[in-house]
Amino acid sequence: MLSWELEMKKERSKGILWRILFGLSLLLIFAWLELGKHTVWGWVLTALAFAGWYVVRTRVWEKWNAGRKWLARGGMLAVLAVTVWISWPPVQPVPAVRGGLNRTTGIVHVEQGDLTGVLTKDGKVEVYAGIPYAQPPLGDLRWKEPRKALPWKGVLKADHFAPMSMQTQNLPIVDSLTQIIGYHDYEISLSDNTRDPASEDSLYLNIWKPAGAAEKLPVLVYIHGGSLQTGQPWWQDYSGRGLAEKGIIVVNMGYRLGIFGFFADEALSQESPNGTTGNYGLLDQICALEWVRDNIAAFGGDPDNVTLAGESAGSACVSALCTSPLAKGLFRRVIAESSTVTAKKPAHSFRSMEDALRAGRGTKARLNAATVEELRKLPAEKLVNELSVHHHMTVDGFVLPQTPYEAYANGEYNEEARLHGFNLQEGEAFILFNQASMKNYEEKIRRFFSKENAEKVLKLYPAETDAQARQNWADIYSAIFFTYGHHVWEKQGEANGIPSYEYLFSKSNGRLGSWHSGEEVYFYGNIPEKSGLYSASDRNLSEIMQQYFLNYIHTGDPNGEGLPEWPVHTGARDQVLILDEDVRIGEDPFAGLYPILDASW
Repeated sequence: MLSWELEMKKERSKGILWRILFGLSLLLIFAWLELGKHTVWGWVLTALAFAGWYVVRTRVWEKWNAGRKWLARGGMLAVLAVTVWISWPPVQPVPAVRGGLNRTTGIVHVEQGDLTGVLTKDGKVEVYAGIPYAQPPLGDLRWKEPRKALPWKGVLKADHFAPMSMQTQNLPIVDSLTQIIGYHDYEISLSDNTRDPASEDSLYLNIWKPAGAAEKLPVLVYIHGGSLQTGQPWWQDYSGRGLAEKGIIVVNMGYRLGIFGFFADEALSQESPNGTTGNYGLLDQICALEWVRDNIAAFGGDPDNVTLAGESAGSACVSALCTSPLAKGLFRRVIAESSTVTAKKPAHSFRSMEDALRAGRGTKARLNAATVEELRKLPAEKLVNELSVHHHMTVDGFVLPQTPYEAYANGEYNEEARLHGFNLQEGEAFILFNQASMKNYEEKIRRFFSKENAEKVLKLYPAETDAQARQNWADIYSAIFFTYGHHVWEKQGEANGIPSYEYLFSKSNGRLGSWHSGEEVYFYGNIPEKSGLYSASDRNLSEIMQQYFLNYIHTGDPNGEGLPEWPVHTGARDQVLILDEDVRIGEDPFAGLYPILDASW
């Protein structure tokens, strides 16, 4: 082959390779724009930039000297950087009902004034979003007991959710990857290129009710989870729409999180008329319940038939409020999903006042603040990084005069019945990047248990392969941090004669399965109609679970016609209602570990 033919072949190969790299680069930047929720401008400017680059490389590149080429490369990178910057998704309030021309409800009169909501597109549910139940806890009101919302003038348009409580937020691309990797649930769209707002001004609640005139409807008040440091009231899995379509009223609320809700300091307790500090988030929840008591009749709800519900940290709050004298009479029964703080030594979400005050002193030192007043002058954005230090309730002598464990031991509680339980794979998400193998399995066990109890655990959960070690540790972690608290609460309920119904959710699906929070979309009736991640058996189970919920919310007993019997829990055996392909009574799979945890705690 002649030398010029070889040269031509090399040039053609270089041209093909360049076009491949060009195409891959274009796909990568478009993927970045989509996952990062960038606005349409980003797509348009990127397309124009790559079109210009293509013309340069194919028409004039060979005529340029090295200096002009490097200048062109730098210019292209600069254009892409500017494109990413100017197309960054803006912060926008979340609409109560997405899509379509939302129809306005009639005017509802509450204690603070008049308001209107919006109807869902099918007209079945009225949604009232962003109703203030307390004054904004800003400035001098930071770290003080919530004060009742002030009256407003005119008619409040309750058609958008209020900002989520102040918290650290991921980059949009991180949230997108979480949806893909964790939830296996992601939809490519150009209509979701915004970011959700977060603010210290977040003490608002939301109401879903059946459309039209109503009277004396049962009410479910829900507390969202998020480790007491993240979360928002409008997440689709626990939206109130699903249950409101079936004849009840659903309410949820924002409450102060992290340092804003659970910071403790001696000076704060001294300035408080109630001598309290450290439980501002719980005080917010109580304030919201008081608002419901005083105003829910205006929406057709029955203030004497309120069920308090929560999941994860929200469930931990529910179990705490069951023993708070301030919450007495604000609800009749409770639903608690996947957490409690009723163990003698709760695994999470609770700490002693001594620890809370010590953590408060550490925060002041890190932020160079000598006094609480200096902390109050700091912007919320500077305080928010302390969220992970302050996400625990405590015994403050006002909200909680004693630990929940002590309260139940003394026969002091607020609920007349409870429905509660946990999921089979609660711990999986929390140890996703810290799994066990044969190399570290025994070490992990001994880190949590004394020598004697570690031997018992290793005998109960022997492992001979990495797969066994990994699964055993996931089960043990689930029991320690989630299921054991329900076991303790169950025993406390039996000792006090509280009717109790306990479940185990173990259904697999294409999304979260029986991981932590995987049950919510079933209980609250929010499986998307067109989602291929759920099968007909999932939808059938959701109908059963909703009916249990509805029966319980109406009467305090989940049983009803056509449902598998769910007996009141007794201490004879650790039996639970298993919610799976088949709904049946069965053994708690973690029961063998509970006596060891009893001894450890």
